[in-house]
Amino acid sequence: MADPSLVVPIAYRNSSTAVPDWLNKGDNAWQLVSAALVGMQGMPGLVILYAGLVKKKWALNSAFMALYGFAAVMPCWVLWAYKMSFGHRLLPFWGKAGLAVSQDYLIPQALLPSTLYKGGVTAAIQPWYPMATMVFFQYAFAAVTVILLAGSLLGRMSIKAWMLFVPLWITFSYSVGAFSVWGGGFLFQWGVMDYSGGYVVHLASGAAGFTAAYWVGPRLQEDRDEFPPNNLLLALAGAGILWMGWTGFNGGDPFAANVDASLAVLNTHICAATSLLVWTCWDVLFFKKPSVIGAIQGMITGLVCITPGAGLVQGWAALVMGIASGTIPWYTMMSLSRKLPLLQKIDDTLGVFHTHAVAGTLGGALTGLFAHPDLCSLFLAVPDSEGAFYGKKGGVQFLKQLAGACFIIGWNVVATSIILLVIRLVIPLRMSKEELKIGDDAAHGEEAYALAGQGQRETYSHNGRVEDGVELQQV
Repeated sequence: MADPSLVVPIAYRNSSTAVPDWLNKGDNAWQLVSAALVGMQGMPGLVILYAGLVKKKWALNSAFMALYGFAAVMPCWVLWAYKMSFGHRLLPFWGKAGLAVSQDYLIPQALLPSTLYKGGVTAAIQPWYPMATMVFFQYAFAAVTVILLAGSLLGRMSIKAWMLFVPLWITFSYSVGAFSVWGGGFLFQWGVMDYSGGYVVHLASGAAGFTAAYWVGPRLQEDRDEFPPNNLLLALAGAGILWMGWTGFNGGDPFAANVDASLAVLNTHICAATSLLVWTCWDVLFFKKPSVIGAIQGMITGLVCITPGAGLVQGWAALVMGIASGTIPWYTMMSLSRKLPLLQKIDDTLGVFHTHAVAGTLGGALTGLFAHPDLCSLFLAVPDSEGAFYGKKGGVQFLKQLAGACFIIGWNVVATSIILLVIRLVIPLRMSKEELKIGDDAAHGEEAYALAGQGQRETYSHNGRVEDGVELQQV
């Protein structure tokens, strides 16, 4: 029998200090699970997806860029960036910086900024769980965004420059988009719809990644000409974590375990599966073979496209959006990118521009067409929200969606450019020629795989590769 002195009285265990009256345990549990699912999309999902998709010599460097980004966002988030994204207004597009680490702030009920839409209708939502849950959930989104951006820069960006870039970009770029669209900023008050990050996460990472790729410059020509994935099975594992993790990415954004969350989850998987199948069909039709990498790209574009409207559109619309997301980004990546000089010049390593910027813009625009007024009323406390297919005001909504996309693109292009130009004054943005030639071993002193399973590591001299103490001249 337990020592009675060690038994906590039932009245104390259920007191308001641990389970206050306002706490909904189901909502809190779902939100924490959703946050974990989103976090797993970044670590380990994108970490191992990147490690598998790149050339062998860049496997560790690519994985480390993602891993570092996931970790570096956290202190920035709780020390100043969360409140810049979801705090009190400083500017129409930016919140005031502040700490989100004190017990007095994290334990009470979560509150989003009190904002007003036209007519004085309160548009903020009051979740039924602690602020700590909200801070962690939104951190996972910010971390995934910067990791997605890294996909454009793999294979040449200096790791030291990346270490400076991450906190600066989260501070001066991500927080602006998050506050403008989600935190009560001018796009939110104007009625721009972004259910779960089609603009804040995907369009931002695609636009910023493409811009950063321009300033950092391309990979070595030999890497651009030949860049075979070193482990497609590993990449598929990462892609699977990314796909299933999207259940929390979109399912957690009603901030409750409610009907809209269920609809958002189902629509997410409808669109992703449809997009993957359509992309694969285009590959077979034009290239005569189904591509595993193509299937991964189609999956991602479907997930991105549905994100702005996951809980706002009906199931048939999710199916249509999947067809569109498996077709339009496929065309821009597989055809248009080979014709436009700008797309040929800028070396976007993993095609983040197509899979996230194009698909994110497409999803936002289609949300402006297909958002159902009844579903909008479940999620948005904004009067008369509807897509163009459901009323006269829907045409205005479609134009608002395009205008919102233009702001996100414009801000990320300008802010990312300024950040990189400032960093360039301190340290080079690119690795040295020797590091570009060698890869992981030069950048980190480590390699992803042992040679021939014997445990040896390749080492390098200035003139060539050295194996077992014998220098091999480079051809």
